[in-house]
Amino acid sequence: MSINIPKDPSEGSSRSATADQSHHPAPLSRYESQKRRDWNTFGQYLKNQRPPVPLAQCNFSHVLEFLRYLDQFGKTKVHILGCAFFGQPDPPAPCTCPLRQAWGSLDALIGRLRAAYEENGGSPENNPFGNSAIRVYLREVKECQAKARGIPYKKKKKRKNQIKASEEMKAPKLQAT
Repeated sequence: MSINIPKDPSEGSSRSATADQSHHPAPLSRYESQKRRDWNTFGQYLKNQRPPVPLAQCNFSHVLEFLRYLDQFGKTKVHILGCAFFGQPDPPAPCTCPLRQAWGSLDALIGRLRAAYEENGGSPENNPFGNSAIRVYLREVKECQAKARGIPYKKKKKRKNQIKASEEMKAPKLQAT
């Protein structure tokens, strides 16, 4: 049996918008939600280390270990050097090469974690996600994956002879009379 208590007419029938906002913050954007999940995942990773690593003692080597740990959950096929499909962008058959985290995913992850670190009180000067060793690691992953999939990483510079030849081809030829 429920008891109905009459409302005080001065209370009104609904809550005000400001009171509602204080109890229910606006939903997070996709980026903010992902950043929060990534930050929580990294924090859990540090807690699971033996011995656990306090966030204040976290450095770039912990970040590199975390990125390598994440590779086991990757979905991008990266052909190894001895694979028959190494360097082919569209291999014709399956192979046993490992699945890895895609470079772009790792790059985006580091960007989100770098922002989350500073939002959670870390100083930009000591941000382990902004360390040069992380940038080097990401560059190496990018180059390795590009080679393994046969994707050109850098455009080759034209040699001077090639430039002259192409200019000559474009120039109108004079006919001998």
